[in-house]
Amino acid sequence: MSKTLIRGAKVLGGEPQDVLIDGETIAEIGTGLDAEGAEVVEADGKVLLPGLVDLHTHLREPGREDSETVLTGTRAAASGGYTAVFAMANTFPVADTAGVVEQVWRLGKEHGYCDVQPIGAVTVGLEGRKLAELGAMHESAAGVTVFSDDGKCVDDAVIMRRALEYVKAFDGVVAQHAQEPRLTEGAQMNEGVVSAELGLGGWPAVAEESIIARDVLLAEHVGSRVHICHLSTAGSVEIVRWAKSRGIQVTAEVTPHHLLLTDELVRTYNPVYKVNPPLRTERDVLALREALADGTIDIVATDHAPHPHEDKDCEWAAAAMGMVGLETALSVVQETMVDTGLLDWAGVADRMSATPARIGRALGHGRPVSAGEPANLTLVDTAYRGQVDPAGFASRSRNTPYQGRELPGRVTHTWLRGKATLVDGKLT
Repeated sequence: MSKTLIRGAKVLGGEPQDVLIDGETIAEIGTGLDAEGAEVVEADGKVLLPGLVDLHTHLREPGREDSETVLTGTRAAASGGYTAVFAMANTFPVADTAGVVEQVWRLGKEHGYCDVQPIGAVTVGLEGRKLAELGAMHESAAGVTVFSDDGKCVDDAVIMRRALEYVKAFDGVVAQHAQEPRLTEGAQMNEGVVSAELGLGGWPAVAEESIIARDVLLAEHVGSRVHICHLSTAGSVEIVRWAKSRGIQVTAEVTPHHLLLTDELVRTYNPVYKVNPPLRTERDVLALREALADGTIDIVATDHAPHPHEDKDCEWAAAAMGMVGLETALSVVQETMVDTGLLDWAGVADRMSATPARIGRALGHGRPVSAGEPANLTLVDTAYRGQVDPAGFASRSRNTPYQGRELPGRVTHTWLRGKATLVDGKLT
């Protein structure tokens, strides 16, 4: 069994310590550790975090391998410090059967850059009319616990209620893409001053907020767990805060891009800024940051949405919605949350590792950085600053909104159960 000694790492941003990995496990943490025959990594004060967990990733395989594959997506994940990702169901064919989710799960196992936990569709074909095989997907080798029609909203209240009732039987969770479809017909961007000036169809905040309000009440009625995908408005924050005050089992995520970018960027008409839900206002951005800091929003999830060049290199109205995010997520969180004093590194570990692992029931991930725990780890050079260059991405797609932007922090090493998947910023 191989040994690795990480020397002088700031565990969760604390005082420098040595961390000894023996096989798949953290064997010892202390100062002045020595391990004969161990590979030594000089951390030089870099921050050591538990391996990150993304509850919202689009790997596109099967069906859209021109955008991403399980291999390229998990390589991007390892580059960004992730040791586990949850793969959304809007593939071709849709991941609405045991067979499809097992295919995705097995591809993740074969490639080995991070664990891949498939998310099952709530409804057959994401069509919103009939429940998918929730029980069969849970009982499959993939052991699905999270179900979502992400990309589409489960807008039928009866279907949503039945899904919540069904997953309660095995402690599953329904992750809702909160978008009332009738309120967003023809919508191209956030509804507000900028959309009015540009003459683009507006996407009102209430289209998100009305679905969240309905679903937290349904979750309360059923006594089940509901998770809100990519929450994006100040009003949504208040609804989730109210629901939590009532003891409703609701969790919520925010994306890195909604923590940093605003709808003012749409003035460029650059389709790289077209995303679902849309970029909102500065007021919304600040409310999301505060809510992530105080725990109203539970986690950061990337909504990594790769697209081929031709789907973004076109006029705004025809462009696909979505941004890649796995390789820049931690840097954006450092800039918006850590460097602003809203979160410390222990808080980042909670929002980007421990809590998403708990919500998705990802065993062995999100664990404390302590002796006896699985060696799922990431080492971050927090002093680094550099411009984002998508040419160096491991992802197959390049649709990042941060091209040329200077961001802080760089993941230098990632370990999955003690095996290095990233060394000195290079994939193994």
